[in-house]
Amino acid sequence: MKARLANPRGFCAGVDRAIEIVERALERYGAPVFVLHEIVHNKHVLEDLRERGTIFVKDLDEVPSGAVTIFSAHGVSDKVVAAGKARGLRIIDATCPLVTKVHTQAQSYAADEREVILIGHEGHPEVEGTQGRIPGTVHVLSTPQEVATLQVQNPERLAYVTQTTLSVDDTREVIAALIAKYPLIKGPDVKDICYATQNRQDAVKQLVGQVDMLLVVGSANSSNSNRLRELGERSGVLSVLVDHPDQLREQWFENCENIGVTAGASAPKALVDLVLARLAELGVDDLIELDGETEEVVFQMPPELLPED
Repeated sequence: MKARLANPRGFCAGVDRAIEIVERALERYGAPVFVLHEIVHNKHVLEDLRERGTIFVKDLDEVPSGAVTIFSAHGVSDKVVAAGKARGLRIIDATCPLVTKVHTQAQSYAADEREVILIGHEGHPEVEGTQGRIPGTVHVLSTPQEVATLQVQNPERLAYVTQTTLSVDDTREVIAALIAKYPLIKGPDVKDICYATQNRQDAVKQLVGQVDMLLVVGSANSSNSNRLRELGERSGVLSVLVDHPDQLREQWFENCENIGVTAGASAPKALVDLVLARLAELGVDDLIELDGETEEVVFQMPPELLPED
């Protein structure tokens, strides 16, 4: 059997930055450091950070007054920011700059007195954070069917923004439905979706025509990892999301000659390497890395964690 590796795969610049923020905070301030929600959606990353003194909480009420508190890469609402300041917490914001870009776009539309439509999955931390950054009415939807039943105050004063980790194809369909129903709606071009989401999906599109099955390395609650698996399924290839090499089943590969491997933007390289090692035990004797988009994006650290003079 051969394994063909999608390129790029795994960590993106926003995830790299978020993890480094927690690591630097531990070094500078010592343990414990508190993080509101999961810093990124990968349980192996979280377990490693917990062992080093990170405490993940679901609510700011769980954080002692004055403690170092990091907001996750998914972003938080204005209400949460205000609550943290009122508690005297030492806040460090790890929101991905590309998520912050969505916040800024949405706020600009709202300031222009437009009703904002947020294309995303209800309940996802990024969606909740973005909702809480936009004044006025915000409609959350994720399918063309929801567009058909949407009721708005003024069809001529609308705008949309998107969750960064959605499928590009799904986003395009929803945007097309919005434009068909509301021709005067404003919004960013679909190419403005997160570069890492776009690149990883393009890499899977290149890969699926060459393989019998697709393995996506990532956690079950990782939105972008699930979108990669769905993309493989829509291409007619058996596609499985795995979070550990122990989840691989020998019978999956009985009739496989070429196995595609990719990883969501929150999956560490070490985990991908473990999956590849397990595939070697199961009979993969050749690794082929495909060409792909080179990613050189680096995001700056928050001012609280820049080197001290």
